[in-house]
Amino acid sequence: MTAAVFRVAAVQATPVFLDREATVERAVALVEEAAAGGAGLVVFPEAFIPGYPDWIWRTTPWGGPSAALHARLLDQAVTVPGPVVRRLAQLSADTGVHLAMGINERSPSGGTLYNSLLYLGPDGSTLGVHRKLIPTGGERLVWGRGDGSGLVRFDSPGGGVGGLICWENYMPLARAALYAEGIDIWLAPTWDSTEVWISTLRHIAREGRCYVIGTNTFMTGADVNAAGLDTGDIYGDTEDVVNTGNTCIVGPNGQVVAGPLTDGPGILYADVDPTWLAKSRMQFDVCGHYSRPDVFELGVDRSGG
Repeated sequence: MTAAVFRVAAVQATPVFLDREATVERAVALVEEAAAGGAGLVVFPEAFIPGYPDWIWRTTPWGGPSAALHARLLDQAVTVPGPVVRRLAQLSADTGVHLAMGINERSPSGGTLYNSLLYLGPDGSTLGVHRKLIPTGGERLVWGRGDGSGLVRFDSPGGGVGGLICWENYMPLARAALYAEGIDIWLAPTWDSTEVWISTLRHIAREGRCYVIGTNTFMTGADVNAAGLDTGDIYGDTEDVVNTGNTCIVGPNGQVVAGPLTDGPGILYADVDPTWLAKSRMQFDVCGHYSRPDVFELGVDRSGG
């Protein structure tokens, strides 16, 4: 009997910058499009709702436009649980897809943000929330730190699904902790659009013998300025390409099977073939015959404390 394939969709899109409700509605249309294209899993970029705080790389973190932009981000962030989660959960149920959505998550206290990946199931359930363990560089002025309770994995018709956000993927022990859970489809939403990032995705695919879905935002200065916020003069117009995207999907041998997409928004599709996964692990199984538990031991605190 031939193993069934499972179609996945990598969404490269532009948020309605720092507008939560409008970005959610844009996401709804994109999920519906991906589902109509046969996708059973739809993956969005890092911090898609209501957008990545790119200004941290362009100006000083305190005062001026940064303070007002941060306040707007905090106001438009997502609470978990909350109305946005309920809206997306209903969308997952209506379309029958697994959905992975990058969000700016606001803590119950209301003053701390997290860079989170929200997982929703085709029955409308919340499967898990992963908070980025370590924000990178200037991101630490925006987001708090996640913990081990967010190293989650869930089942899909295509196998085990889980992943890390952006440069968390450079943390070998975090990768090892998730590999041990049995990941067949690795998610890597990011803001990194460099060519080197594609090499990272290919390495993870070959190391974990899994499919890797790398999603990113496409955005120009015009998209930022269209929000009508006071950003000073730190953004230009359409010629100011804030992020080219570079979304792609990689197979378990490290070969790019879709993308990379760099010239605008779009959706990439690929079919996850369980037979290919099995054949690739016959040669190398990172948590099986290549693991050497007699030599190495890894402890992971998932208590959330």
